[in-house]
Amino acid sequence: MGIFSARLNQALCGPAWLWRPCSVQGFGLEGPRRPFHPEHSRFSPPRRTGSPSAAARPGPAPPAGPAAPRGAEVERRGRSRSRPRMAAAASPARELTQNPLQKTWEPYDNGLPAGHSAQRGVCMTNCPTLIVMVGLPARGKTYISKKLTRYLNWIGVPTKEFNVGQYRRDLVKKYKSFEFFLPDNEEGLKIRKQCALAALNDVRQYLSEENGHVAVFDATNTTRERRETIYKFGEENGYKTFFVESVCVDPEVIAANIVQVKLGSPDYVDCSNDEATEDFMKRIECYKNSYETLDENLDKDLSYIKIMDVGRSYLVNRVMDHIQSRIVYYLMNIHVTPRSIYLCRHGESELNLKGRIGGDPGLSVRGKEFAKSLAQFINEQNIKDLKVWTSQMKRTIQTAEALGVPYEQWKVLNEIDAGVCEEMTYEEIQENYPLEFALRDQDKYRYRYPKGESYEDLVQRLEPVIMELERQENVLVICHQAVMRCLLAYFLDKPAEQLPYLKCPLHTVLKLTPVAYGCKVESIFLNVEAVNTHRDKPENVDISRRPEEALVTVPAHQ
Repeated sequence: MGIFSARLNQALCGPAWLWRPCSVQGFGLEGPRRPFHPEHSRFSPPRRTGSPSAAARPGPAPPAGPAAPRGAEVERRGRSRSRPRMAAAASPARELTQNPLQKTWEPYDNGLPAGHSAQRGVCMTNCPTLIVMVGLPARGKTYISKKLTRYLNWIGVPTKEFNVGQYRRDLVKKYKSFEFFLPDNEEGLKIRKQCALAALNDVRQYLSEENGHVAVFDATNTTRERRETIYKFGEENGYKTFFVESVCVDPEVIAANIVQVKLGSPDYVDCSNDEATEDFMKRIECYKNSYETLDENLDKDLSYIKIMDVGRSYLVNRVMDHIQSRIVYYLMNIHVTPRSIYLCRHGESELNLKGRIGGDPGLSVRGKEFAKSLAQFINEQNIKDLKVWTSQMKRTIQTAEALGVPYEQWKVLNEIDAGVCEEMTYEEIQENYPLEFALRDQDKYRYRYPKGESYEDLVQRLEPVIMELERQENVLVICHQAVMRCLLAYFLDKPAEQLPYLKCPLHTVLKLTPVAYGCKVESIFLNVEAVNTHRDKPENVDISRRPEEALVTVPAHQ
């Protein structure tokens, strides 16, 4: 911890970095630069946005109506679960009051806005970041780079991985043997350099032309000369460079990685396991003689994290900005211990039966039956040291009580806050807030309920849960539909546009088992019937649509 504390102090007191657009000189790669426009952080408090001014709107402005008091415009619903729900007063279509989205309105024939487009306005990096993996083969570099890419994309940082090994496989269709990687193999050296240059060219295009924020350059990069070349490439293009080295000396960990990952590689499709293992061990030897690890003194000016034996210890040096600190925090929480994560929703609730969203109801008769079936299922699994997490809402707690084991309540696992729409049916939302209903269908991930939350807000809220899930071993999470969608999107690497439409039915357990480069999913229905609460995106999302077009995908209910 002494080294870590010293390095952390150095990182906090280190020199500031300034990103200046410049021409690309490294590796003969030339290309245009894009200007950087700082935008507000996703972690800034919500700001109220009024109606856009007439000058800001393209085309004629909508006709002005009589001013109405705020209380008449939006029903004031609190988060109190005990207060009876008041009937929502009918109101004309209105503009969203609490959604910090930059809106572009297009007037319709009748003077009403016909469409809505939004930009995320999220920027966690003050300039593009290049993450460079370092380490011998079979040290978990690709495992780390894929997990890191998935995490950064999930929290809203556009990130892409560039695996040089895949570039080599695309160029050389047939792998022969380890001799390709011998240091005196001139043809092999030429091809590997060509692949590295192609990958860096794509990195430049992604970060400089495609609005990417972070690129992960996944290769061995075992020599100081190669790392210096990559660092200069980043410097000339205005990128901050952060190195991630994975050092492993535990032979059991190396052997397990070879068996789990490398034997299934396209390089060894025609080889037996013994032949593949022997060849790969010789490939590792080709790199060992020239391998130069990141050095505390020689590389003191570089920003990096050094991971020893997949998390046994860490060395962190010169962390320069917010995104690098987030990366370090994440990498210090992941592990490779075999485990399973069980996700399920609470049992069917009384409000589920009535088609109402949110609220804090208890379980229905079938919901209580599911709780008993869940307890039986968990007992049959005989899971070692299982931890059980719930939200602080009644329906998840009642579901967990049937297990007869200790459980932890997490407030951050509470269902998405529907604000003024709490405990309403979709039909009531369409009747009272048709504009809000249409706006949510247009961009369900970023839409924020008035006085409530968006899925994007929910992802931010759930990040501590993801960190703790990465630290833990076997866990059962009893949660809610929107929460389960967010967690599932992280483990399955689903984009933001798909996240709000992932199917998470009631009375079904999803067993997630992390594997080499992803997650294996098993769906177990516990044979207790329940209502369907999944609503697909309708074809017509225009604000001028008819009510029946808006409600066409609403599931049946009482």
